Amino acid sequence: MNTPHRFDDITVEQLVAQGSMKWTRMPGHLAAFVAEMDFGTAPAVTEVLQGVLDASQFGYLPPAATRDMSQATSEFLQDRFGWEVSPSRIYPTADVLSAYEVVLERFTTAGSPVILPTPAYMPFLTLTPMRGREVIEVPMIEDAIGRPAMDLEAIAAAFARGAELLILCNPHNPLGIVYTQDELEALAVVVDHHGGRVFSDEIHSPITFGSHAHIPYASINETTASHTLTATSASKAWNIPGLKCAQLIVSNDKDQKSFAEFAFMVGHGAAAPGVMANTAAFRGGADWLEDVLGYIDGNRSYLASLLSEHIPEIAYREPEGTYIAWLDASGLPDVKGDRSWAKFFSEEAQLGMTDGASCGEAGVDHLRLMLATPRHILEKIVLAMANAIKSA
Repeated sequence: MNTPHRFDDITVEQLVAQGSMKWTRMPGHLAAFVAEMDFGTAPAVTEVLQGVLDASQFGYLPPAATRDMSQATSEFLQDRFGWEVSPSRIYPTADVLSAYEVVLERFTTAGSPVILPTPAYMPFLTLTPMRGREVIEVPMIEDAIGRPAMDLEAIAAAFARGAELLILCNPHNPLGIVYTQDELEALAVVVDHHGGRVFSDEIHSPITFGSHAHIPYASINETTASHTLTATSASKAWNIPGLKCAQLIVSNDKDQKSFAEFAFMVGHGAAAPGVMANTAAFRGGADWLEDVLGYIDGNRSYLASLLSEHIPEIAYREPEGTYIAWLDASGLPDVKGDRSWAKFFSEEAQLGMTDGASCGEAGVDHLRLMLATPRHILEKIVLAMANAIKSA
């Protein structure tokens, strides 16, 4: 953990001065609540964006840029995951949530419920009801070794209640699970038996650690390809979410024919600089990404040692993927009163973390914390937590 790295030189003052939402929304706080990195982005991306600036490419998205992005995404999926997808089936969209709205409105029956394993990415819990749909929360369970797993019986029961769509987040936000082939195949049996569909959010797919490897759900077999629409992006792995570009991947002929009718309007929300930045990241950002993954990998274990030393009552499993840490604070001393732990640490320690309850009922008394930060900031966060508990 003591090997110097250029990210160690990044200061809180520099991050605040950059003016990101993460570091300015909660003034005076150490920020760990937004899924952004504190490491900038890849040189390949900044070079392309400088070219966009020099050429004043600020108009609507050119067809050639879309084609190039689709080709680059196809190459990346093949090289990194062994998933062969025709570029003609890869469409630009503004972000994963925009892709989700398209799937919800165009590929499911109006008013049908949506199945969401929880805890889950917060907007899935808020956006879905805004579109007139019930969210059926299916809390995750533990497998034989205490690892979070989907409750397939409860998912089957939710389909039987009339749900048509299940949201699969892989790698999982906020739990950090990278699903195995066996887990995904078992889910596919349930979905297929009930004639259901899957929206697969794979935005964190390049971010995995150790022996854990991402498997695109639609790539498993013809059955998963036939009932899945997949969303991905370079936005998380290369830290460019503000550039507004993701990819919606159509993996079967019937959906492809239907999607072609409105693909232009879906792509209209993607920003031209973002499309070009995604292309650059997929094609030229590999070395930067591997460096970042190595640093975050170190932060995973460093957080474990910090918590063990200073706040052993907090339970934490190192994430298999993503740069998100999920902290179980239910074992802490009862010092927060009627506040959530997120509010307690905000008020008593000036720390910005996500309240786990916003991730669903299964997230009550949990916290979501970002690992993609300089190691000295991660240390400051844990020490501030520990001091707030002791002082309460």
